[in-house]
Amino acid sequence: MHSLLVHNDCTNMTDVQYYMHMHIQKNVSLAKYSTMRLGGEAKFFATVKEKSDIPHLLDWAEERKLPVIMIGGGSNLIWNDKGFEGLVIVNKIRGYKLEKENDKNSYVTIGSGEDWDSAVAKTVADGLHGIEALSLIPGSTGATPVQNVGAYGQEIADTLVSVEAYDSHSKKFVVIPAEQCGFGYRTSRFKTKDKGRFYITELCFRLHHKDPEPPFYPSLQTYIDEMGIKKFTPKTLREIVIAVRSSKLPDPKKVANNGSFFANPIITKKQFNVLHKKYPKIAHWELKNGNIKLAAAWLIANAGFKNFHDAKTGMATWEKQPLVLVNENAESTSDLLLFRNRIIKEVHAKFGIELEQEPELVG
Repeated sequence: MHSLLVHNDCTNMTDVQYYMHMHIQKNVSLAKYSTMRLGGEAKFFATVKEKSDIPHLLDWAEERKLPVIMIGGGSNLIWNDKGFEGLVIVNKIRGYKLEKENDKNSYVTIGSGEDWDSAVAKTVADGLHGIEALSLIPGSTGATPVQNVGAYGQEIADTLVSVEAYDSHSKKFVVIPAEQCGFGYRTSRFKTKDKGRFYITELCFRLHHKDPEPPFYPSLQTYIDEMGIKKFTPKTLREIVIAVRSSKLPDPKKVANNGSFFANPIITKKQFNVLHKKYPKIAHWELKNGNIKLAAAWLIANAGFKNFHDAKTGMATWEKQPLVLVNENAESTSDLLLFRNRIIKEVHAKFGIELEQEPELVG
């Protein structure tokens, strides 16, 4: 790995050059920049701590006709074995600001490079309700609106006010109101029509000075009943979520994984009725629009992949949650994809349902 500080004139690139005081490295392994710990190398690699560095890095890459991707903790992406033939920017933009609106609500502005769970912990410490059910979700704050991250009855779209980002089309910083983010179930405009256009630098949330109230998400309520918990605060709910998540999901710092690997499929009531006749115990939820959300974990387990360990690829499903694929000793992303494809094929063959991968495959 060669360390570079790169400047405008790159025709005779040497090991140490200067461009806007930005440190750019060459041929960096990307395996440690995905929690699945697989993948090739980045041709160029940089870290940003100030949002003002983003336009300069993008200009530098544009001059050289290089693709660019900005990442956070790597919890929701998988690198291809061939790596990334462009510039990978790691987002380390910090910041946490609390501004009281009134006795009922406060605005919280968070830098996109902040660790998400640490940011949630700060809001809870400030006595704020609204994102505590999203505790222990790995990754950076800036990644959360892309997927419209959600868990246990809360999602980013519920409390987000706006997104600040650098718009690579207009080449200026913009503030995008939440209602213009195109949020849907595990999706947004940042994941679909405007993928790669915006480089998110800051999020603003409107959180509440009140305690969470029942009814709670079923798995949380089960834990609450078992523990006999009667009083609920943001801190209490965070502790409950952490306990439930820890009992079911592996810590990506200890076990290589991307969390939930597949989205829960959504089908019509008519499709569900056909499936339900054949599989009366199929796990599902009814949605407000009349459609049915199926539990991908149930489909995977009942397709034969519960606590499944594949010696051929070195991949497995997590013992307590088959929705999580873990890298036990895989040697390449190709191994992961072989295992993924096998699960998709078997689930489709048995249930006629096409599973969709959640983490993004890059490269």
